[in-house]
Amino acid sequence: METLDKAVNGYIDNLLGPRDPRVRGWFLLDNYIPTFICTILYLFIVWIGPKYMKNRQPVSFRGILVVYNIGLTLLSLYMFYELVTGVWEGGYNFFCQDTRSGGEADMKIVRVLWWYYFSKLIEFMDTFFFILRKNNHQITILHVYHHASMLNIWWFVMNWVPCGHSYFGATLNSFIHVLMYSYYGLSAIPAMRPYLWWKKYITQCQLTQFVLTMTQTTCAMIWPCAFPMGWLYFQNCYMISLIILFANFYIKTYNKKTSSKRKDYQNGSVSAVNGHTNGFSSLEDNIKQRKQRRD
Repeated sequence: METLDKAVNGYIDNLLGPRDPRVRGWFLLDNYIPTFICTILYLFIVWIGPKYMKNRQPVSFRGILVVYNIGLTLLSLYMFYELVTGVWEGGYNFFCQDTRSGGEADMKIVRVLWWYYFSKLIEFMDTFFFILRKNNHQITILHVYHHASMLNIWWFVMNWVPCGHSYFGATLNSFIHVLMYSYYGLSAIPAMRPYLWWKKYITQCQLTQFVLTMTQTTCAMIWPCAFPMGWLYFQNCYMISLIILFANFYIKTYNKKTSSKRKDYQNGSVSAVNGHTNGFSSLEDNIKQRKQRRD
């Protein structure tokens, strides 16, 4: 195993050049194999999980979900605050910021971005909860691609460009995750569900985030600094893939919902009137239907 580790890491180092010495020895960063194995295990669970749950009752994690989502909301808020203050303290340039000119603030950014990388591992639980609650319709290509790719991308970012221009997308994403995980935390509380009307606007914010990140990345390509150009090209390509997938998701999800709600309203459906459609209601409906069939 040690030989394999050296071979893989040696190949990566030869391909991408010297790593940033400031993160040497940090948890999970020295060796790519653990991150890769976590990703393979994640994809395996995505494949085997629905098969395992097929003939089993969905599991309700209401209390755990509230704690989980509140925890990620607070972590995202912490990262957003630290990134904004770090950028301010370091006098970061919006148009292009290299990884060495922010002074002491650079290390603050590096430390926060390690938590950002690690949070992508924690967020695998999003999918595992979907599987156990039998909300398989939420395990889309977009969902799996986004979760699996972000952990791996940020391992590379943390080893080669752990601050400087890398801050912008993470800052926006942390803010979006404050909105997103607070929404899901509240939706785990039954009394709050009728008042949660802003889910589709979270997706709109995500699309705006990708466009803004592309804009800022393009600025660094037009007015370059010492930040590696290859990373900027890669980031724009990745943002394009997310824009395409999220836009497709938004059109399919909310256009269909609008059409469905219109039909349901005409038929006198209560769920269409109060807008109460989410993963939790579908879980409860599944349980009620199974009980009725047994009775």
